Amino acid sequence: MSLFGAGVNRICAVAAAATARQLQALVRAGLRETHTVELRLDWLRDDKERHAFLGWLKKQRFPRANFVATCRRRVGGGEFASDAGAELYWLIKARDAGCAWCDLEVETLRELPGESARGFNLPANVLVSLHDFQRTPPLPKNLKLTKRSGLAAIKLAAMSRTLADSARLLTGARRGSGRAGSHIVTVPMGEVGLPARILALRAGSALAYAPVAAATAPGQVSLRDLKYLYRAHELTVKSDVYGVIGNPIGHSLSPLLHNTGYVAAKKDAVFLSFLVESLGDFLNVVADFGVRGFSITLPHKQAIFKYLKDCEPLAKEIAAVNTVTVRKDGSLYGSNTDYLGVLRALENKIRLPGSRVLIFGAGGSARAAAFAVARAGAETFICARRPEAARKLARAVKCETLPRSELRKQKFDALINATPVGMHPHDGISPLTARELNCSLVMDLIYRPLQTKLLGLAAKAGIATISGVEMFLAQGLAQWELWMKTKAPEAKMRQAVVAALQAEEKCRK
Repeated sequence: MSLFGAGVNRICAVAAAATARQLQALVRAGLRETHTVELRLDWLRDDKERHAFLGWLKKQRFPRANFVATCRRRVGGGEFASDAGAELYWLIKARDAGCAWCDLEVETLRELPGESARGFNLPANVLVSLHDFQRTPPLPKNLKLTKRSGLAAIKLAAMSRTLADSARLLTGARRGSGRAGSHIVTVPMGEVGLPARILALRAGSALAYAPVAAATAPGQVSLRDLKYLYRAHELTVKSDVYGVIGNPIGHSLSPLLHNTGYVAAKKDAVFLSFLVESLGDFLNVVADFGVRGFSITLPHKQAIFKYLKDCEPLAKEIAAVNTVTVRKDGSLYGSNTDYLGVLRALENKIRLPGSRVLIFGAGGSARAAAFAVARAGAETFICARRPEAARKLARAVKCETLPRSELRKQKFDALINATPVGMHPHDGISPLTARELNCSLVMDLIYRPLQTKLLGLAAKAGIATISGVEMFLAQGLAQWELWMKTKAPEAKMRQAVVAALQAEEKCRK
């Protein structure tokens, strides 16, 4: 049993706001999702707001709430501009208002006599926290607490520069777990640390933090996503872990697609985003994270080959892999579902045999698109910014290359953009001009945004369009079914992705 309770109560809702009234609203919202709430008193803009909020809290009746009062000083990475004495004052006031826990940063603890929190009339349970916003330092070998310290738990929050850093923090959580429950809270920070942040409870951390509204630390996942999309509090060592690797990766909707499917089909699995600069860094922690399979996006679709033990013939022929299955012996098997995604999206719009199709690009996605349309009987052409890459792809597919200057002169049935130009957040640019769109249909493999600049130019010219979301859904559903060995709940997965993209576009407007 965790020190903070069981189940969803191990998710700590972080409430941080500038005014007492705003913080009150966040507390109520947080308590609708979990009974554990961190109160960031340091975020309140002045002492008047702190007095007002704690006065309000003292009058409330939240019998099952587990409040963690925090008034973190700037020296510890917080917003409180005063000294240790003032911090202790507000934590004592928080105890008077009904807080059973407080978070005391190690910088303040070191200023106390004997480096002990005993005798200060603080909340009954003290969580001492160590924050390092630059790196993941070596973890202490002895993570046990002593009665003399007056501490109930330890929090280690550190910036993950590599996935190996994140794995070390998860090891720290396991080290602090025992029969009496975990007294260690581990918080991997930054985008690289995001997967480990979600898996922290699974590894044995006493808490996992998630903001009710504004993020208070880099790499945080929202409270609703942590609870409902990733179901962090339900994951165990038996839960299967899947993910998507790439750089950049923050734009990916693969976690939404796959996790929606897991929830609908009641699968004990979770899908995570891994920011991967070095394939070696990721592959070295596959076992630590318990990864059973992963999707691959830019720039690793071809580089992954040297790490595979085996590969399906089609993926080998395409020379690009977007799906990897981790076998029981730890070896990697490569597949390509991008091929299916392109084929299914196009076949709903045009008859491919005998049609003229231009592929703009020569990377991993372009290879899948070129093989898909060529095998379907289309006369295929490759145009790319790198002429040698275009020629290499054309030789593999047995088709022709075209210089960009020819695009204004020739007519095509379909044009496929297989470059990342126009992808969020650089969605105000197009890889091609309106005068270069001499075709009946334009397909953009980019799915975020839903309506790219390229598709907008095509639509304005009266050209039919296919959003990259169609390919994304088709290839993702194929991955899901490959790993789950059963039919995907397609309607719910599609609805979740399309709704997210539409909401995103609405916000931009």
